[in-house]
Amino acid sequence: MISAAAITRVAEREADRFRYVNPRAFAHHAAAKGWFQSVPFHWMRDWPSPVPIVAASAKDATLASIDGQTYDDFCLGDTASLFGHSPPALAAALAKQASEGLSYMLPTERGAELSQRLAAMFALPQWQVTTTASEANRAVVRWCRGISGRNKILTFNGAYHGAVDDAFVDLKGGVPTMRASLVGQVHDLRGTTAVIEFNDEAALANALRGGDIACVLAEPVMTNVGMVRDAPGFLQTLRRLCTETGTLLVFDETHTISSGYGGHGVTHGLAPDLMVVGKSIGGGVPCAIYGFSADVAERMADLYTSRPPGHSGIGTTLSANALAITAMDAMLIEVITPAAYDLMLRGSARLVTGLEQEIATANLDWHVTQVGARVEFLTCPTPPLSGGEAKAAMHPELEAAIHLFLANRGILLAPFHNMMLVSPVTGDDQIDRLVGAFADCVRALKE
Repeated sequence: MISAAAITRVAEREADRFRYVNPRAFAHHAAAKGWFQSVPFHWMRDWPSPVPIVAASAKDATLASIDGQTYDDFCLGDTASLFGHSPPALAAALAKQASEGLSYMLPTERGAELSQRLAAMFALPQWQVTTTASEANRAVVRWCRGISGRNKILTFNGAYHGAVDDAFVDLKGGVPTMRASLVGQVHDLRGTTAVIEFNDEAALANALRGGDIACVLAEPVMTNVGMVRDAPGFLQTLRRLCTETGTLLVFDETHTISSGYGGHGVTHGLAPDLMVVGKSIGGGVPCAIYGFSADVAERMADLYTSRPPGHSGIGTTLSANALAITAMDAMLIEVITPAAYDLMLRGSARLVTGLEQEIATANLDWHVTQVGARVEFLTCPTPPLSGGEAKAAMHPELEAAIHLFLANRGILLAPFHNMMLVSPVTGDDQIDRLVGAFADCVRALKE
């Protein structure tokens, strides 16, 4: 319903508009040649604008650029700032800790209290702290292989679990294939990573009943290939089959912490054996956590005491540094609260209603998917049931044009697809501006 010519026309017009209103961003990138591709990390080039916006500051759900532009921020650092930029309680705690030391390679008194808060929130008794969710996922995969004596893991087609090599296997025509985008990969991962489609119960049963899978590494809802919801009963079947086959179930809740207080598993009554949370748990301070059941903890302890001394391949010097512990503790005490989720879910419901009304008004065969405070519009008529279906439904050129149109009107979405996050400090006025700009964009594309 949107022609290729219309997409090109809007994209070119919006690129020109971006160049006109962001001269300092262009000057910045021209001067930043010491960085590879003029950015301190290469994925910052993934935004659809001619050059990335250069941030000056952010507070609550608003971001300001060096060009004086102000944005209603629905990207929120791709979940890192899910609960708002620089909450006052976090800022105060970090300032105090900064004057007392940042990293000791020793536990702190505050850490004991934090471990109890994590156990209460996520319903798992034992925890460890890493610097990133990628590192946490790698640690979990190592532990699962170590304690199970099994070499293989199972992931879902189209999944993303950070920079974890083991997860970069996709299905193409039903055949496991190394992900072509993985830089410098020299080992064939297909011997130790099995991959199936999300929501395929028959394939899941077949894979697990072979008895050689150490763990299933899964988002309970897929969020990195658009959003793919679990079909009714699928997660319950996943839990049951893992239990029956002695396979450990790992939930990567780095994104699905948006579902509700305690994450998707707690919100929907599902109990994984291990779980990972990153990004938002420290309010944007680099840190992540992984938790596990008492049974898993006992098996980990047996493995740890039986192995010879030396490097485990798990953790870094900065893991569980004092600044990260302080950040997480402040967030769990005063920011990541049930009341905050009430605000987030109310705001996301308002956003869903507004987007659905505009899609209906424009007579588009698009739909909106919601996972708690995470909302996404997909430019296809029916919700995909698997990563394969989600990838086939994507329209990168159309999505890029929409993102750039919205950015030029002060609305910031995550650059990777059409994801929008609603924080507890996102205002109704911001949500309404997003819906209005979306409607204007659709009209422009249909001219």
